[in-house]
Amino acid sequence: MTNARIADALEELSVLYQLDGADRYRVLAYTNSARTIRNHGSSVEEMARAGTVTELPGIGETLEEKILALVETGEIPAAAELKEKLPSGLIEINRIPGVGPKTVRRLHDELDVTGPEDLRAAAEAGQVRSLKGLGPKIEENILEGLDRLEAEPEGPERKTLDRMLPLAEELVGALRGHPDCDRAEIAGSVRRMADTCEDIDLIATSHSPKKLATFIAGHESVSSSGNASENGIRLETQSDIGVDLRLARPEAFGNLLQHFTGSAAHNTRLREAAVAEGLHVSEHGIKDGKTGENDRFRTEEEVYERLGYSYIEPTLREDRGELEAAREGKLPDLVERRQVRGDLHCHTTLSDGRNTFEEMAAAAQELGYEYLAITDHSASHGFGDNVEAGRLLEQIEEIRQFNEKGGELRLLAGSEVNIHPDGTLDYEDDVLAELDWVIASIHTGFSRSEATMTARMIAAIEHPEVDCIGHASGRLLTRRDPYPLDYEAVFEAAARSGTAFEINGNPKRRDLSDVHARMAREYGVKIVLNTDAHSTAGLEYMAYAIATARRGWLGADDILNTAPWWKQPLSK
Repeated sequence: MTNARIADALEELSVLYQLDGADRYRVLAYTNSARTIRNHGSSVEEMARAGTVTELPGIGETLEEKILALVETGEIPAAAELKEKLPSGLIEINRIPGVGPKTVRRLHDELDVTGPEDLRAAAEAGQVRSLKGLGPKIEENILEGLDRLEAEPEGPERKTLDRMLPLAEELVGALRGHPDCDRAEIAGSVRRMADTCEDIDLIATSHSPKKLATFIAGHESVSSSGNASENGIRLETQSDIGVDLRLARPEAFGNLLQHFTGSAAHNTRLREAAVAEGLHVSEHGIKDGKTGENDRFRTEEEVYERLGYSYIEPTLREDRGELEAAREGKLPDLVERRQVRGDLHCHTTLSDGRNTFEEMAAAAQELGYEYLAITDHSASHGFGDNVEAGRLLEQIEEIRQFNEKGGELRLLAGSEVNIHPDGTLDYEDDVLAELDWVIASIHTGFSRSEATMTARMIAAIEHPEVDCIGHASGRLLTRRDPYPLDYEAVFEAAARSGTAFEINGNPKRRDLSDVHARMAREYGVKIVLNTDAHSTAGLEYMAYAIATARRGWLGADDILNTAPWWKQPLSK
């Protein structure tokens, strides 16, 4: 049983518990354990049978018992009991983007919906909109979601980058460590640091290619493989991720890496331009149409140079003007991780974070940051008295006392404040004025029209105490589409008011997208690279914010938190 199947079973149990009304901490335990197992390299089934599965983070004896039952019988008893209790169709309804377990439960309790057919009938009859807090737009989204379920019954195949990149790095590291490997690199959409990827592409050179392919087929993360050959091998991993290893002679490594890094659109444009000059480009080399001579190159730099371009970073290879810029020497100097001085969006135990602000500060200091903004959620996000104005003011004082100790890291007192449907914010202006940094974000009411959502966003942008807009589109990759916004209007408003927009590095968000981040820069809007970390480990999400910024053509000068806080105050 692959890790992915075990993780799927635990995620299903998490949904079943939510549908049954279990408390959120119990649900979160199963969700987190599923994530841990899905991303683990070696076989969790073998660990469960060996009695070592509790060595994984968050896996205790209760979960160990459930995993053992699953691998031995094919089912978790608790899940079987809940399936007997709950209509089976509710889980399928839960797959509709934007329809979470709470809504599914309401549809069941109030409209007697038991599955997709019942839900379609209720929506087409206009019954969904009659439920408090839903409405015509949600009803329309449900019908669209049902259409998608019928068209794609198995759900989306693409996976977010955080599921792909660690595995790709582990496999390429194993290849590099083998004596028969000359060079090995990650290619494809993972190398381009795309938001989502379908599979992993690896490129390697070897004088014993079949031997190297046989070696990687035996890696502990591999669950099955095709036949090893001189040209490579196809692998399937414990996490149900496909891997293609392509092998070449060392003298053609650059050609192979360039070709299989892609993107398809970039390569198509590259080939079209080359044909106009009498050249034919492929993974096998660059062939001169007149002489028939085929040039092979060890590096990508040589490939691009032969075609008349300066080297193009993988993150830019999306056919968005990079070839023209490379021809003219106008490629951007892209931001690097080392240039980021601080993180301006994180959460603590005051709201839904897992660590105290002191622990978050210690982790930020380990990363070499100069400053960290503590931005817990505001009251209407469901945390009530924990973050009411009085408690927030107490935390501001606690942060000031922390800074008075004179450490190397400066903590900034902030808040991630909800933008209400009418554009107003959770806290009064006098409370917001006490904060060093205010992020305003939309967390609810995504189904309204573009005009309404745009007006709502602009109202927050123009608020004098708002410094930054958080995860502006509201998207969750592979799960929830962005809500409608007129980006030209919101970026014009942000440029006028001096309000920044964040690139949220959470790999499930990557929001702003690369396209909208580039658009924001063109309007003169400053960008902030944030993690939205809910734990000390979440501060590492900065790598994904950096990736999105680089894909959006951004340099250090486009980003506010590449500057020291004392040199360039970030708040308005």
